[in-house]
Amino acid sequence: MIPLLILGLLIQNPGAHGYELLAFMEKRHYKYIVNFTKGSFYYNLQQLEEKGWIEQIPQHPSTSGRDIRNFKITESGMAEFEKLMVEYGTKSEYVNLQFYGALLFADEYDKNKLLQLIQSQLDQTKTRIALLDEYLSNTQELPGTIDYYRRMNENSRSHHLVNLAWFEQLKADIEGSVAGGI
Repeated sequence: MIPLLILGLLIQNPGAHGYELLAFMEKRHYKYIVNFTKGSFYYNLQQLEEKGWIEQIPQHPSTSGRDIRNFKITESGMAEFEKLMVEYGTKSEYVNLQFYGALLFADEYDKNKLLQLIQSQLDQTKTRIALLDEYLSNTQELPGTIDYYRRMNENSRSHHLVNLAWFEQLKADIEGSVAGGI
């Protein structure tokens, strides 16, 4: 999915350089959509260039001595963007949370340690909600427009609120069973 994000960002920001694109991904919290690192981002940027889907824009030599490489999407890159939009736009997968895998063996695990794991999930979920709240408080959908990314984040926030309530109830149930000697 990283190639789709890079191509889409270059359509929105023609002439951006790699660091700008990476900063957009970090600022917009794309890590909640796809797992990426600085290394995987630059690897994908290089692959897109090698495949001819993006190209460097000729620049005048930098006075700072740094080689800044600005990019634009090519015609074949637009075709790839269209292909990736269909590929990812038609996918629907189950949520694969590692925590669910660990929870399968909760009865074989120390209850106090399990409570620590659940507290970790609570803390992480609250952090995600806070990040989404920050983003949503700083953006507004303009009348007559559809801000798909904002709506996606609103939906994500709703899912996290459901998870938060579930983790809190699960924690309370386990604490009740520990206190009751179950």
